[in-house]
Amino acid sequence: MKLPKFISDLKDIPSLQLTFRDRVGAANVLSRILKGTVKKVTKDKSEIIVLGIPRGGAIVADIVAGKLNCDFDVVFPRKIASPDNKENAIGAVMSDGSTYFDGFVVESLKVLPEYIEKEKQIQLEEIRLRKELYRPNKSLDDYSIKDKVVILIDDGIATGATSIVAARWIKKQNPKHLIIAAPVSQPQTVELLKAEADTVEIVSTPANFGSVGQFYKTFDQELEDQVVEILKKHGLVE
Repeated sequence: MKLPKFISDLKDIPSLQLTFRDRVGAANVLSRILKGTVKKVTKDKSEIIVLGIPRGGAIVADIVAGKLNCDFDVVFPRKIASPDNKENAIGAVMSDGSTYFDGFVVESLKVLPEYIEKEKQIQLEEIRLRKELYRPNKSLDDYSIKDKVVILIDDGIATGATSIVAARWIKKQNPKHLIIAAPVSQPQTVELLKAEADTVEIVSTPANFGSVGQFYKTFDQELEDQVVEILKKHGLVE
């Protein structure tokens, strides 16, 4: 089915506020955009892999992978939060210890190196625990990314820290083409993402961005069971 013009134009209207029914509805819209994107890169579906960022991103990524009829997996970037606001990311870390930090924010908040190192170790341990829950059948280094068209997906992107650190880790694996995709993102973050990927596909970039959940009618937080069922379907969990 051809994507309706009003949907295909959404990503080009920064001030538009689009509210998604839920992650399933958002994934269906994103899938239709990505179908056109991947056709420009490859005609071989075996070259494509969708990587979701748990938890909400894994739900969106599963639907996208199904619509594109391609491989699915999850990756585990973790946010490193500001000392005075756990919702505000100053950076992020990946399983191999690689990090990304917003230097301006770190400097303006005068975040101490000791705090950063402590939080980094806490999040590395959280990555290990998530791997045991979500991907026990594979090692943290066991990914089929080399020479693939990789689509990195989250259910929404605020500061971009986790997407950026994950993108940099993916690029170390030498993919053919890296796409960062999400239903919604903070507008200024999109510019940061463009420096990290070959293609960035965001459905909506509203100017009044406050939080990802603001743009969903239903934005459940209790997702563990749902994500585990998805991973069982893909053979990542027994």
